[in-house]
Amino acid sequence: MKKFTAIAILSIALISCKKETKTVTKVDPATGKTITVEVPVTDSTKVAEVSAETFAINDSLGVYKQSFKLEKGKTYPLTTFQKDVQTMTAPDGKTQSGTSETTDEMAFTVNDFANGIYDITINLVGKRNAQNANGKSIVIDTKLAEPKEDQLKMMWKINKGLVGNKLNMKMTEAGKVISITGFEPVYTKIGSSMGSVIKDPKQKEAFLQSFKGGFNEKILKDQFTKNLNLIPAKGVKVGEKWTQTENATPDGKIKLSTNYAIKSVDNGIVTISVSGGIPHKSDKKTQQGVTRSISSDLTQNGTITLDQKTGWVKNQNIAVKTSQSETLSDGKQTQTMKSVSNSTVIVNPGK
Repeated sequence: MKKFTAIAILSIALISCKKETKTVTKVDPATGKTITVEVPVTDSTKVAEVSAETFAINDSLGVYKQSFKLEKGKTYPLTTFQKDVQTMTAPDGKTQSGTSETTDEMAFTVNDFANGIYDITINLVGKRNAQNANGKSIVIDTKLAEPKEDQLKMMWKINKGLVGNKLNMKMTEAGKVISITGFEPVYTKIGSSMGSVIKDPKQKEAFLQSFKGGFNEKILKDQFTKNLNLIPAKGVKVGEKWTQTENATPDGKIKLSTNYAIKSVDNGIVTISVSGGIPHKSDKKTQQGVTRSISSDLTQNGTITLDQKTGWVKNQNIAVKTSQSETLSDGKQTQTMKSVSNSTVIVNPGK
């Protein structure tokens, strides 16, 4: 009996030492992939917390949500490059084309993170505009000397007055931009730089008001929210589509729809596919025996990649094609003009 009792006690001890386990999913730090592991029930919460703390874009049961985990003292780039190639075809079939390029270089430096709020300095680093048409090239670059041509000096001075400035941004860990401040010193610098170009005080004031209308807190908040905070707050699964719609015309009658879907999550990189555009639109009106027909459409497609660890955009490459056709006809003769624009929008080129 004593021997049986000893064995029974040993069995009870072994059962007591065995912890109940639970299957959980977590992100493998080495690959960025979601894996399934068996962990003690008491430790499963800790595993989930570690997973959430390690990656800004993490998943729960296959649903990915985006946040930002940026390092204090580190600078994150946000450079936008856009190239437009426009070709126009005249009624006689002759074509004419031109190319324009724009580069806006910014950098975001994290000053502090407290109470769930990031304090970030936005550095306006550089701006470049280039055009090529009819065999003639024009370049306006803030990193180069002031152009000699009078007609180019004004834009160079505007751009030069803009760069070198700093704005302050407050953003939540979830990516909501709370505020952007520091615009007044920028406006003052722009006004001073234009003093030698615009002599008339009324014209100068009108110019400044126009500049403020295109460069202010609301404009930049909308821009950064669109460029940085891509995944819906509710979260999405791989392959699941979501759509953002915005006005393509001031009256809001024409809408631009952009479709997104997480294509893959691999090796710490979240790849998002982009598609959509503006559906084909046509309009026909007849006045004084002449019928005018106009048709247009816009398509876009490409990819955006996000750093899973930080939530920051690594790269964006989207192609946009806009086509427009205008036809005039009096019943005897018909003339048609066509315009096709192929644009490429790249964020953080070479990253």
